[in-house]
Amino acid sequence: MDTMRDRFAPVVSRLLDEDPRVAVVLAEIGKDGFTEARRRHPDRVINVGIREQLLIGAGAGLALTGLRPVVHTFASFLVERPFEQVKLDLGHQDVGAVLVSAAASFDWPAGGFTHMAPGDVALLDTLDGWTVHVPGHPDEAETLLRHAVAAGDDKVYVRLSVQSNTQGHAVDGTRFLTVREGRAGVVVAVGPMLDAVLAATEGLDVTVLYATTVRPFDTAALRRATETAGTDVVLVEPYLAGTSTTAANDALADVPHRVLGLGVGRRELRRYGTIEEHVAAHGLDARSMRERIDGFLGARVGV
Repeated sequence: MDTMRDRFAPVVSRLLDEDPRVAVVLAEIGKDGFTEARRRHPDRVINVGIREQLLIGAGAGLALTGLRPVVHTFASFLVERPFEQVKLDLGHQDVGAVLVSAAASFDWPAGGFTHMAPGDVALLDTLDGWTVHVPGHPDEAETLLRHAVAAGDDKVYVRLSVQSNTQGHAVDGTRFLTVREGRAGVVVAVGPMLDAVLAATEGLDVTVLYATTVRPFDTAALRRATETAGTDVVLVEPYLAGTSTTAANDALADVPHRVLGLGVGRRELRRYGTIEEHVAAHGLDARSMRERIDGFLGARVGV
């Protein structure tokens, strides 16, 4: 099966052909995927080289001229390294762009901590007005990329990963999906965490919500789920643990509730290993999550 990033260049190349507003800005990474697109649209496929601050600035400049820039590199170089430019060139100037990342939290462990970005969504949370898509399958990535580019002049972040669920779902760029219904708690699985969450909650009397658009947070879906499943909520995110805890707390502010945030821990793992080893070390494998969820929800969760 192809990866989310495998879909990126072909989809955006088609969008370049279809929409004269679309432009692509790269910082060396991913340029080979746009060789043909650059030949067809030399004025709208721009490689700034290894200059990540310029990457964002150039994207913002294109947006100021009325274009819809799609800006791409690894997450750590797209959100963390040029964060001041994201804040000022896009946010302060109030112009939109589609930031599309690769490498996610630890997709390339051999690259070391410079190529890991578990804090990217939390960092964007300090800014106003961002839509954040976290697809869990290549088909969803294609759908959400198209949503993002078509979203007027909005500021959109699309977080691609090599981690993937086995099956894609019909996502709409807005709502959480109800995958399983129960009466003893709600588990929200974000993007590529769905398969592991379904395995971890097998046989448990819980509702499982699937989130591929996490900002804006689907408050209405969470509240509906808690009406029958109760107000104990577990958030399972493929990035920094607790990133969406505040959003869940705000959604349930008027009712007694508890929230457990599972995700990537803050402690740096210096022996980089494999993706699977990182997943296990952060307790995001199905067995570890089952223990945490059982401990949080207690005896009443069993079917």
